[in-house]
Amino acid sequence: MKILVLNCGSSSIKYKLFEMETGAELAQGGIEKIGLKGSSLKLTLPSGQKVILEGEILEHKTGIEYILGVITSEKYGCIKSLSEIDAVGHRVVHGGVAFNSSVRITDEVIKKIEECAELAPLHNPPNLNGIYAINELIPNVPQVAVFDTAFHQTMPSHAYMYGIPYSLYEKYGIRRYGFHGTSHRYVSSRVCDFLGVKYEDQKIITVHIGGGGSITAIKNGKSIDTSMGMTPVEGLLMGTRSGDIDAGVISYIMEEENIGTQAISTIVNKYSGVLGISGVSSDMREINEAIQKGDERAMLAFDVYTYRIKKYIGAYAAALGGLDILVFTGGVGENQFPIRRKVCENMEYLGIQLDEKKNDGLRAVEAVISVPDSKVKVVVIPTDEEYMIASDTLSVLKQ
Repeated sequence: MKILVLNCGSSSIKYKLFEMETGAELAQGGIEKIGLKGSSLKLTLPSGQKVILEGEILEHKTGIEYILGVITSEKYGCIKSLSEIDAVGHRVVHGGVAFNSSVRITDEVIKKIEECAELAPLHNPPNLNGIYAINELIPNVPQVAVFDTAFHQTMPSHAYMYGIPYSLYEKYGIRRYGFHGTSHRYVSSRVCDFLGVKYEDQKIITVHIGGGGSITAIKNGKSIDTSMGMTPVEGLLMGTRSGDIDAGVISYIMEEENIGTQAISTIVNKYSGVLGISGVSSDMREINEAIQKGDERAMLAFDVYTYRIKKYIGAYAAALGGLDILVFTGGVGENQFPIRRKVCENMEYLGIQLDEKKNDGLRAVEAVISVPDSKVKVVVIPTDEEYMIASDTLSVLKQ
């Protein structure tokens, strides 16, 4: 069975085509700058060669049509006809309380995803655009929605409730939902397979850090707490997001700067975080380069970034009642060994003992980076959200 996975962002589309019998990736790539100048499709051929195809791509339907044309093309294709695609799996960011697992897409499901758009206005609409496009371009192929929030629906009420009037929760569904669930679910399960331990018996903290970032506490295979909240702003310091912030600061900035809700949302989502503190970049690679040159604000951003991660690990170890496995994943977690080193520094009291020789220089491979007698296994597990989406799609269709 061949399953196409689509991850549609506001101005991008990532895709992978899997042959599920073997787990092979037949095609992968992505479109960037949809609706903007310089839009292009970048794909990686089975040989590893990267190809860039430039073209004017004004909206998601055109982009998906372009992708379907490429994977069936004589030059770059891997299938002869679209009829070979047996299903399409979509990443959908926000499922609210309506979805606690992946589901086959129907008109009713689409309506509920549309209703959740208010909770994720930057994410759900483009996710829906991908669904609409497939409905038009390959109308008979089954589609499955895999939700970022679903894995966290096992959080107890004391973990997801905010300290606001209960009536606002009842009226608007204001609560913590969490995100990156597909990644947290994949790496927490995969690390147990990698270590040869039973998933249902472990206390695991997964640290997913990239442009965005979140930490999840997983007990006996279920998420019991996670750092992101009703929106992806809460929690860790991120590339451009503020993370945890005093609500009073928000109203103060709005009053002093004489700005409205849209402007303050832009500030905390796009101009804060590592970029806001450093004034250099949201990219940790560029932050590290600036630190080497003695940039004090870059060092401050690094320190705040790693401190927040360390603080959440301590809090979640308390919530779990102990810790067996600590996992680093995501673009930063998999590749930035200085950050892993700093986060694990002076954490021996918690049973975390990093092996610096194993950690230093390690990038994007599965590996244990703790010393042999460390009570807590510290592991790097590259995430594979697309394969998780494809796997979920297959499971839903078999139901």
